[in-house]
Amino acid sequence: MDIAKCLTLVDLLCAREFPAAYGRTEHGESGPGYHIAALRTSEDFREDDGSARDETEAQVEADRDGLAERLAERWGRPQQFSLYSVLDRSTAGEDLAEPWAGLSGHVPDVHLWRVPEAGRWVALGVSRWGKELPFQLLGIVTETDPP
Repeated sequence: MDIAKCLTLVDLLCAREFPAAYGRTEHGESGPGYHIAALRTSEDFREDDGSARDETEAQVEADRDGLAERLAERWGRPQQFSLYSVLDRSTAGEDLAEPWAGLSGHVPDVHLWRVPEAGRWVALGVSRWGKELPFQLLGIVTETDPP
């Protein structure tokens, strides 16, 4: 993973206007009040006995932590924010704002910073859709406060 490219992409997302409607972008997806970019995507695990998945998960988490260290130099230590309660509330029928509601279905927690000069939140999370699917290191920029 190229940390310099990831930092540049986070900066781009912090500066980019939010769209009026949901849509796919060259880096991931965006909607009213948020951008989500795939900073790294692993291979899938359809042919794996489980060992490659465990190693890959550890590496993607290490990549997240390395990038978080660089962002912490800018904005201080991140909050560790669990999305479990967001998933629980969403599953129970509560209408929660995006991107948090959607992320909670596949990202268990995020490293989270408030960037006052941008008026936005920046988060890093590891997407875990399923045992055979790839991991993704996601960069999230939103103006929506975490629920």
